[in-house]
Amino acid sequence: MDTAAGGRRERRKAQTRAEIRAAAQRLFAERDFDAVTIADVATAADVAVQTVFNHFESKEGLFFDGRTPWVEGVAAAVAARPDGTGPLAALRSYLERDLHQLLEQEARPESRHYLEALARTPSLQERERTLVEQAGGRVATALATALSASGQPDGAAVDVLSRLAAGLFLVAGRVLVLAHRRQVLGAQAGEAHGPEHATTVATLAMLEDGVRRLARQLDVRID
Repeated sequence: MDTAAGGRRERRKAQTRAEIRAAAQRLFAERDFDAVTIADVATAADVAVQTVFNHFESKEGLFFDGRTPWVEGVAAAVAARPDGTGPLAALRSYLERDLHQLLEQEARPESRHYLEALARTPSLQERERTLVEQAGGRVATALATALSASGQPDGAAVDVLSRLAAGLFLVAGRVLVLAHRRQVLGAQAGEAHGPEHATTVATLAMLEDGVRRLARQLDVRID
């Protein structure tokens, strides 16, 4: 009975969280992000203001919730990579696939309100930068763990290489996304959006090659 009751509570919490998020993101699309208050969100979701804060620490958190699976996903792809796949190859493969999907999604007309809100709201830009930093930290840890597990000493070289690789790949991804957003927002109806997928593939391939070269210089086995 206790297990069943606990399961029901968790399902109710998850449902409430989803309803709050849906109400908030609908309001953000209908109005300017800064014009929406937490009280507005609570009213739209038919919950108390404190209930909103029980699930989300800030309005910015509400805006991004459910939209940034890569924050955990990229490190998880490194940690849970298939047998025979090296950590760096897993990192590149995940980002190549994820960026392709993200750029396609953000080019759709229904994403325009989301992109416009990001472009004009400094607090959302700062939050997104923080999310990229968090993802990079997770990736660095996953890479260091993978490299150490391969039998080489867990030392400064592994730490430096892991942090550099994570930072390079995550920052490159952000540069590509921001360039794409500028083109999407500046394009006329029917115009093509960039950067093309080939740009992403070429960028990540060059980064992988550079990290591998550095690994050889540092005498770190990357695969």
